[in-house]
Amino acid sequence: KKKKIEGVSENIEYMARTIWGEARGEDEQGKIAVGHVIKNRRDKQTWMGKIIKDVCLKKWQFSCWNENDPNRNKILALKLNDLEDYLELSAKVISGMYDDPTKGSTHYYAKSMKSPPKWAEGKEPVYDHGGHLFFNDVK
Repeated sequence: KKKKIEGVSENIEYMARTIWGEARGEDEQGKIAVGHVIKNRRDKQTWMGKIIKDVCLKKWQFSCWNENDPNRNKILALKLNDLEDYLELSAKVISGMYDDPTKGSTHYYAKSMKSPPKWAEGKEPVYDHGGHLFFNDVK
């Protein structure tokens, strides 16, 4: 069992690991944006998940957790000490210390994808930052 840094909840830990897996190449604002997508999904209390950990691990939602994604094993191998900055950022996102730059977005995708995902077809991003486009009108 992993040793926890004092006082870190599983929800903060899983948000931190997900942000690391999805946005470690982004600047702080890009990481905050991905954190807000996770928080916004939790806040909706839908099929996307009722708690942060479930939102992060929901099948096929964050590619870094997909069984076949090379990031998955890297994320699982990280010690909490490796995630210190991500844990702090995640705690601040969850507690509302950062404004949501994504305007309530629940979805995003990497601009580096060969083609947009099906759900994004015909939709306009509400926020464009770093390597990601963010959407809040996804049904």
